[in-house]
Amino acid sequence: MFSTKDHVISRLLRSGEYISGQSLSDELNISRAAVNAAVRSLKQDGYDISSVTNKGYRLNNRPDLLTAGSLLSLLPEARMRDVIILDKIDSTNKYLKSLASEGAPSGTVVISNCQTEGRGRLGRSFISPPDKGIYLSYLMKPSVPFDLVSRITCWTAVTAANAVEEACGICPDIKWVNDLQINGKKICGILTEMIVESEISSISNVIIGIGLNVNHLPSDFPDELRNTAASLRMELPGNEPLYRASITAGLINGLDRMCREFPDAHDRYLDSYRRLCSTTGLDVSVVSAHNHTSEIPRTGKAMSIGDDFSLKVLFDDGHEENLSSGEVSVRRR
Repeated sequence: MFSTKDHVISRLLRSGEYISGQSLSDELNISRAAVNAAVRSLKQDGYDISSVTNKGYRLNNRPDLLTAGSLLSLLPEARMRDVIILDKIDSTNKYLKSLASEGAPSGTVVISNCQTEGRGRLGRSFISPPDKGIYLSYLMKPSVPFDLVSRITCWTAVTAANAVEEACGICPDIKWVNDLQINGKKICGILTEMIVESEISSISNVIIGIGLNVNHLPSDFPDELRNTAASLRMELPGNEPLYRASITAGLINGLDRMCREFPDAHDRYLDSYRRLCSTTGLDVSVVSAHNHTSEIPRTGKAMSIGDDFSLKVLFDDGHEENLSSGEVSVRRR
């Protein structure tokens, strides 16, 4: 499954010191010539690798490449067997759906360096340029009632926010229901799709799609999004490029943990969601999910997050409503 190049760069990334060609040859059970060929190929990919006689190879600098080798340095090989990395795809959710229909196991992950038809909530497109973001889909097979499955989106928002904080030192806010924001700008979207087994009317698979803007610059966004969308690089001090593999490994570990804990750790995820949600206490406008493009917005104030992750809104006409779906926008005064 993994190429010689994947194993060599994984070993160099983990070490940080010189590794002899003979050690790599013995460890990977390959010839010295194969090691040399892998190093030459890695150099062509942009890796800065020193080669010194009687010392071996050392990685001096790494490009931001999201590859099997870069993730293999951060995740166990057994975990990586269910991680599929693509250079280009129309949609990671769509691709993973097809794998799920063929019996892919829970925890299968699909990652692509770019998407040509990335999708967000309510049928919107998600801008997914190459070499910039993390476009990841995760397969979950929960054996729980439908009303609990619908909470996975909010659990995922908490998980993604925690992964960003662990990797970057800054924790995004959650805009209800599942957008991550920093300084009021969206950096991450989450699209959860459920596959229903029609014969038995139960959920057979849940596809969790995460699109995280990492190294985008303002020019990577269309004009209409530049005031509302951003990336981690744009919002962190220094505006330095980030290493996507580290963030991706954190996301996968977090989603694995979430999958194990669902739904038993409900109270902990709910507490985290309430703490991170920036929508409560603000003036909002609301439209329904099925008619969000033409419906006249209702206005009110977001009051609190319910035990089922619903949003309680006190509307301007005086009545309260617990929203479980819909499009909520913050009104700026």
